[in-house]
Amino acid sequence: TVATPRVLAALKLSFGSALLAALVNLVFGGMTAWMLVRHRFAGRKLVDALVDLPFALPTAVAGIALTALYAPQGWLGRWLVPLGLQVAFQPAGIIVALVFIGLPFVVRTVQPVLQDLSPEYEEAARSLGASRLQVFAHVLLPAMLPALLTGFALAFARAAGEYGSVIFIAGNMPMASEIAPLLIVTRLEQYDYAGATAIALVMLVISFALLLLINLLQAGSRRHASGRSAP
Repeated sequence: TVATPRVLAALKLSFGSALLAALVNLVFGGMTAWMLVRHRFAGRKLVDALVDLPFALPTAVAGIALTALYAPQGWLGRWLVPLGLQVAFQPAGIIVALVFIGLPFVVRTVQPVLQDLSPEYEEAARSLGASRLQVFAHVLLPAMLPALLTGFALAFARAAGEYGSVIFIAGNMPMASEIAPLLIVTRLEQYDYAGATAIALVMLVISFALLLLINLLQAGSRRHASGRSAP
């Protein structure tokens, strides 16, 4: 069951999209958390509240809304399609949906760390002649890295098994835009419980292995950070 081309393509798409979306969230989630903690601007509270929208929004509603935005006749799609950028009913739509539902995990994980990190450390580094890049690399990043990896792991775990928000925007074309969770549901509807279990078991093993690797990296970064802070 797992070795069939259709299942392999679905597994590759599901985990590839989840990893790519988690990487995007790692960057933009960290930037969003930094903006909310370190800057004061008009509408900041609104942006802070909107970050939690994917938590409260039913996944089916999120999928329908994203499809309405990015469909060829949607608000954004009507401008993107003439440029050759079709998002809805393509693998790109899957990544957009996974970025949307995964961003809050990174923001809410990194935000408390930045709030506890006093700006005085950055000011001290700058007073000693460090550039902004050096301040980020040697002061901020070591403190933020464990939280960033945690947010990355949470975003990836949510994205790998996401179903509701993806099936509406993906198009669900076999060998092209069909995700593994949809195959599991399809097998269950066909009363192929052995096939559904086989696909689910492979997803479980791959997810566990990737999360274990991320946790090992996170533990290593924490030991490195504690070693740097030790006298």
